[in-house]
Amino acid sequence: MANLAVTDLSKLTGFESFKNFIDMLVDQHNLCKVGEVYHDFQNGGYTGVVCLTESHLSIHTWPENQYLTFDVFLSNHLKDNRPVTRLLYQRVKEYFKATVLFEQIIDR
Repeated sequence: MANLAVTDLSKLTGFESFKNFIDMLVDQHNLCKVGEVYHDFQNGGYTGVVCLTESHLSIHTWPENQYLTFDVFLSNHLKDNRPVTRLLYQRVKEYFKATVLFEQIIDR
């Protein structure tokens, strides 16, 4: 889980670009998407949740505050997904060119 500061407001408004980016990562890492919900807010921010057979990821953006929260959890039941979880998180930070304000990493 992370709270991130972002200066490029275009990445915090309208979910389509982020959705395409996450879909690419899900495919690259052979994760299995079972559902997703995204919503654009009137202020330009968005929220999204992607359900995976491995668990989920979620994002919430506040362009007026140059801020977002991101959460990714991949179960380790059938295999150790910790490296992929860390990689997804790193790629999201790179996508947003984000500064970490808070992060909590829990090995499960």
